[in-house]
Amino acid sequence: MFYIMVLFCFLASECSGRCLEYDQHCISPEINLSNRTITLRDAISLALLKNPELVAFSYEVRAREAHVLQAGLIPNPEIKAEVEDFGGEKAHKGFQAAESTLRLSQLIELGGKRQSRKNVARFDKSLSCWDYESKRLNVLSGTAIAFIEVLFAQERVHLAREQHRIAQEVYNTVSEKANAGKVSPLEETKAKVALSTSKIELERAERDQNSARQGLLSFWGGTDVLFDKVEGDFDAINDIPDIEQLTGIVIRNPDLARWSDEIEFRQATIDLERSRAIPDVTVGGGVKKFEETKDYGFVVNLSIPIPIFDRNQGNIREAKNKLAKSRKEYDTTNVRIRTDLLQTYQELSSTHTEVILLKNDVLPSAKRAFDASSEGYKQGKFEYLDVLDAQRTFFSTREQYLGSLFRYHKSFIELERLTGECFNSHEHLQAKGEE
Repeated sequence: MFYIMVLFCFLASECSGRCLEYDQHCISPEINLSNRTITLRDAISLALLKNPELVAFSYEVRAREAHVLQAGLIPNPEIKAEVEDFGGEKAHKGFQAAESTLRLSQLIELGGKRQSRKNVARFDKSLSCWDYESKRLNVLSGTAIAFIEVLFAQERVHLAREQHRIAQEVYNTVSEKANAGKVSPLEETKAKVALSTSKIELERAERDQNSARQGLLSFWGGTDVLFDKVEGDFDAINDIPDIEQLTGIVIRNPDLARWSDEIEFRQATIDLERSRAIPDVTVGGGVKKFEETKDYGFVVNLSIPIPIFDRNQGNIREAKNKLAKSRKEYDTTNVRIRTDLLQTYQELSSTHTEVILLKNDVLPSAKRAFDASSEGYKQGKFEYLDVLDAQRTFFSTREQYLGSLFRYHKSFIELERLTGECFNSHEHLQAKGEE
């Protein structure tokens, strides 16, 4: 059977640390759109393949990889040609007394500059991978939430259709009694108003469903892959994990885990700026030709900057301040994520309790009351207002139940996004019959 958490686990375990290579291994090999029905697996596979933001972000990662390559390269040697003492007057007329020199020089980097550049570029690439991972999880969780929004909208359409059908049946019953003179025409008018109201609610639910479908379509960047409905078990619930477990694994959140590499990147930047304070040496040599005597001679040059005024002190201080800033930003991010975790967990716990109570106690009672009032009205035991009140209570309770289920699933996905973890014990959005 397929659970959304298993998919999250699969993506995290199979794809972690491989940056761009994983997407080709983490999608469903086949996207099944038979009967224009889409599952959560299909939706996530399409998002990984086609999401515009994810595709665009992948080029940033590739750019950082190229920067790592460039950072490790040695400076190119320099060749220089000079001609002196020509084109003048008398003895220096033409090239008769010219001196030609051909030099080859090489910059020798001291202080470990090349290795420092490589370290900075390597940590910079690692940060881009963390940012890509964060973006990818945002796409996954966003797609999952958009999917349950469509699933929720479908359930509301089904509920609205059932409500309209029952309202039609009640209206037919009241109309027959009114025509037979058993009830007043006022009750028929009230039943007709209830029927019209149910039709309005049905049309509104259908519009909301179309809007939710467009929201899901946006995650794979257009309308090239269309669908008529989504398939999933909206009623699936299970136990929630302990808060102690969650607080212990929140460090796996890529938004938080990236800061260890961020701090290493800032420290490597300080090392690079310190190495730049050490002067480099340029050495060279060549050959010199004297046209007047046709003799040759060798030349050697050595060049070393004198660090009197510029010792790169400004850049070193800037790098140190950015390191201090990163440490404070880590503390801020840590507090924010753990606060969001507690708030999301409270919402999940609350909706979990609410769903169970509504499903096991409130809904059955409301259904029995509605059935009893409907049957009693047909037998003349109850007034129409009793039926109308029971009907409203029953459907408002079912609407409340669907809303609680939606918040429950949404909170669970947000909890997984905050922890970067999955919880296999929870049968979350299980697609019926899917293996």
